[in-house]
Amino acid sequence: MPDPNRVRRRHILQWALLWIVVVTIAFGWKYPWLGFSVPLVMGAGLVGGLFRGRWVCGNLCPRGSFFDRVMPALSRKRRIPAFLRNRAFRWFLFALMMGFMMFRASANPTDPMHWGRVFWLMCVITTGIGLVLGVLIHPRAWCSFCPMGTMQSEIGGRKHQLSIDSDACVQCRKCERVCPFGLDIVDCREAGRMTHPDCLRCLECVAACPKDALKLERRAPRAAA
Repeated sequence: MPDPNRVRRRHILQWALLWIVVVTIAFGWKYPWLGFSVPLVMGAGLVGGLFRGRWVCGNLCPRGSFFDRVMPALSRKRRIPAFLRNRAFRWFLFALMMGFMMFRASANPTDPMHWGRVFWLMCVITTGIGLVLGVLIHPRAWCSFCPMGTMQSEIGGRKHQLSIDSDACVQCRKCERVCPFGLDIVDCREAGRMTHPDCLRCLECVAACPKDALKLERRAPRAAA
């Protein structure tokens, strides 16, 4: 049976982590070194993406933690529009934001505190967008096209996928109601695994399933011969 304590521990961890983004935004203008929390989280996401896709997004990201724990009470919780998940749109935004960041940093590339201010500014802008979308659409709407989430999805989104026992699944969709990303989990039952590379590996769905039909694969699936 799924371990509900595992999800409970995730919630506690998220309540602790979300303060990182709050403190960074609130005080980064005065203490630019706080801005370096941004590349640290980015680096953790990329390393984690090599092995488990968007696991860091779903479990360790301070901003994702804020969206999961705080935004549901404020959000309209509408379905995330398909165009926000569009691959071309996501990579365009990735190039745009990375270009903007490097342009800002190039003004004084040898000053670490200038870099800290640039990272802080990027955090403020992107979190602001995320808050607006979180209220108007869905708590994790920003995460559907977050540049670093896109990178993690590309490099490891199909590793250690969520497996689905199609015989045990009764299509009650309780898993989908607790999914922080609003993914269509039941639609993947015939494939036997969650085929969407943006799965956060948060295990909320595993804990919610009344038939124990879901579990996270410990090994990446082998490629077909």
